[in-house]
Amino acid sequence: MKTPLILVVEDDPDGRTSVVEAIEDVGMATVATENGQDGITAFKKGEFDVVLSDLVLPDIDGIEVMSALLKLQPGIPVIIMTAYGSVSSSVKAIKSGAYDYITKPLDLDDIQTKVKRAAEASLLRQKVTSLKDSARNQFGSGLITAKDPKSIKLLQQINTLAKTNATVLIQGESGTGKELVARALHYDGPRADKPFIAVNCGAFSESLLESELFGHEKGSFTGANKQHQGAFERADGGTIFLDEIGDAPANVQVKLLRVLEEREVTRIGGQSPFNIDVRVVSASNRILDDMITDGGFREDLLYRLNVVTITIQPLRERRGDIRPLTDLFIAKACAEHGRKINHIETSFYQAIDNFQWPGNIRQLRNLIESAIVLSTTSTLTDANLMIPGKNINTSTFEIPHNMTLEDIEKETLCQSLTRNEGNRTVTAEQLGLSRRTIQRKIKEHNLPF
Repeated sequence: MKTPLILVVEDDPDGRTSVVEAIEDVGMATVATENGQDGITAFKKGEFDVVLSDLVLPDIDGIEVMSALLKLQPGIPVIIMTAYGSVSSSVKAIKSGAYDYITKPLDLDDIQTKVKRAAEASLLRQKVTSLKDSARNQFGSGLITAKDPKSIKLLQQINTLAKTNATVLIQGESGTGKELVARALHYDGPRADKPFIAVNCGAFSESLLESELFGHEKGSFTGANKQHQGAFERADGGTIFLDEIGDAPANVQVKLLRVLEEREVTRIGGQSPFNIDVRVVSASNRILDDMITDGGFREDLLYRLNVVTITIQPLRERRGDIRPLTDLFIAKACAEHGRKINHIETSFYQAIDNFQWPGNIRQLRNLIESAIVLSTTSTLTDANLMIPGKNINTSTFEIPHNMTLEDIEKETLCQSLTRNEGNRTVTAEQLGLSRRTIQRKIKEHNLPF
């Protein structure tokens, strides 16, 4: 564990020695100076956790020292020592930004207690900052590969919106990275140290989605054995990401509208609403305006959700990102699976450049990973890429004359589910459908999955 480093600024030699000894007796390190300017100079050279400064110094006073240090490192705890013990000088110190004050004659036990408390607060603040920086590095916009002009423009939009609390609707095809954008909006913004809670509105039945979003009280329905905090409640202070919002059932849409309007939530079975402070970011791979026309989505809810709209272009329309993304996914797959690629044939890149990528970035990442895992040499060629239809002559593809559209749908779904070992989520992504639609189609066609 790091030993706290304390800067002591005291012009009286005896007082300076006493303070230093008291601090070092409790296991902390010190650097001491005899005037304010030397204290500021020492601060610039070191990484201090707490500053203990006399109020009256031979050159500048302790308040000036503190102001200079807070500009260099906002939040650094500064404790002011004052010989006067007056209320006015103590109040002035606190109002100017002091963490605490100590009156003279000095009580060394009091110094030890207050400096230890300030050091703990400083180390905790540093830890929180470190975690925030780690989260930003892991989820922020820096992770988004942007070489194509359209992607660069998208990044600029994210950087602008991240600093605000605006409600954002992200539109784009499946696999374009909508959640990545949502996380960047959160982790690059002022709510980065608060929760980011994601809910896929297409992954739950209506009753389960309602409980997942708004929570429920114990005994509110069969199986509700204990109180459950909903996603809005868990995201308080942070961001809630409503993925595939177009799949939300009508009843849930009504309740979402009320939450967005009133900024309060009532759990299922609850009587009293409670306030929430959340930023709402939603996403859809469907055109919500078209759904309004068809009666599948509430127009008033859309008004609340798309205060600002971010549209992510499909990968085929920002082809400048394909090569950089390919190289990134090759490096990641090699690192993850312990493989080594020494050479990449031109044919490999040509096959990637020529494909239209209906599954967007997700499909590119999966195919690259598959190519790395299945490769038996350290060279990649187009033969390593299992691109759908690459070896199929589409001119000879014919649908049997006795098959209906329903038969084709059933067979397509059956083959996809079989190929994916029954995984409904993966099948939904490949077919460009929601998971709920896949579940419904399985029931309609009575498929054994």
